Amino acid sequence: MTRTSIADEARLAVGNLIDFAGGLVAPSLRLGVTGLSRSGKTVFITALVHNLVHGGRLPVFDAMAEGRLSRAHLDPQPDDDVPRFDYEAHVEALTGKDRHWPESTRRVSELRVTIEYESATFWGSRIGPGKLHLDIVDYPGEWLLDLPLLNQSYADWSARTIAQSRVAPRSRLAADWHAHLQTLDPDGPEDETAARMAAELLTTYLRACRDERFSLSALPPGRFLMPGDLEGSPAFTFAPLDMGPGARAGRHTLAAMMERRYEAYKSVVVKPFFRDHFARLDRQIVLVDALQALNAGPSAIADLETALSEILACFRPGRASWLSRILTRRIDRIVFAATKADHLHHRSHDRLEAILSRLVQTAAVRAAFAGAEVDVVALASVRATREATVRRGRESLDCIVGTPEKGQRVDGETFDGKEEIAIFPGDLPADPESVFEHPESIFEVPESVSEDEAEAYRFVRFRPPALQRTAEGLSLSLPHIRLDRTLQFLIGDRLE
Repeated sequence: MTRTSIADEARLAVGNLIDFAGGLVAPSLRLGVTGLSRSGKTVFITALVHNLVHGGRLPVFDAMAEGRLSRAHLDPQPDDDVPRFDYEAHVEALTGKDRHWPESTRRVSELRVTIEYESATFWGSRIGPGKLHLDIVDYPGEWLLDLPLLNQSYADWSARTIAQSRVAPRSRLAADWHAHLQTLDPDGPEDETAARMAAELLTTYLRACRDERFSLSALPPGRFLMPGDLEGSPAFTFAPLDMGPGARAGRHTLAAMMERRYEAYKSVVVKPFFRDHFARLDRQIVLVDALQALNAGPSAIADLETALSEILACFRPGRASWLSRILTRRIDRIVFAATKADHLHHRSHDRLEAILSRLVQTAAVRAAFAGAEVDVVALASVRATREATVRRGRESLDCIVGTPEKGQRVDGETFDGKEEIAIFPGDLPADPESVFEHPESIFEVPESVSEDEAEAYRFVRFRPPALQRTAEGLSLSLPHIRLDRTLQFLIGDRLE
């Protein structure tokens, strides 16, 4: 089995040729933005575009720091059959009177930002002003987890999924599904009612795994958690059967029905996503909520490592060239970003980057070997906190200050969404290997701060920051941590 057929590759080549021809007049760059649920994809895109369009504070982004960025503005996107990223609504959510975080990504969307700039090179400056169309493609990371299914048979997928579900903490979450699974005979007759019940219980199990108390990441089929228009169709009404790897389904059996629907899911859902969106990307950023996994413990950390490895195995990394743009598009720059860096003091940011580097090291080496450039960064697309020093006895604590969301509880107190608090977030360990060796005590806490206090603080959700607005009602810059460094790595070379 292969991820794409010869016909698929031919269609990809034709699409790449069309994109290449369109870029001869005004070059374009397709940037993929993905990450697992609650990793901050929507906020990242909104902050990136807002700071570009409104001339935000981006000192490490060379084109802006050197005064070469003439302007950036939104243009109609190139793909009329893809929903538009609702940038304006997300800006209003972040900066409006009732400021809150935007809704999470639930489908593929697209936005085009046209950047006009002056070249930094001698010959480029003689030719005249440059223009780059930045096409941002937003898609759920859970959909990426489905791509490995293209190389797995139904029997092999079933065996692996069931084996994973029998390991704690998944085994407890899968109890109802396991009970139903024991009633199913793969060699028995086709049974629509049993198939629907199995699919529903599998979906309930996947949702439970995603709960922040467990924060498990490797949860295919990813589209079961966000089925959209196909919800209830036969392509979404299947589940694993306990039949062993490599087993063959008999004709007109329950296993044959499940296998047929599994293959339909790959054909109707997974392949079109790969062909129409994923295989057309030039650059990629993968947003990772590593802090949530660290909080959830060893199972979540191991699961996140597995999910990231499988996600990155789906990429087509390589050195970009004019020939690759025509024949087989390659992703030549990849950023792994540990989000919510504003929930830590800055002295732990390097440690957060080191932990993420450890989580993705195998896949990152593979991508670099193929010719792609890879970067790892601790990022806050919109900074919700500021730093402060608080005295406790003879000790000074490096704290963060922010406004907890309404309903958040800290040390027995429930907050109303208006009051600021200073909290001590703890320090990440200097050695990233210790996260895997002793995950039960990840955060280093001074003696003056109890473990109960630090545990409560680490789960606080902050509101977006209150911003000063201009007479026209706009905030010109959204505060961030390393958004400019990320932007420079992703597109800086295309603005020289």
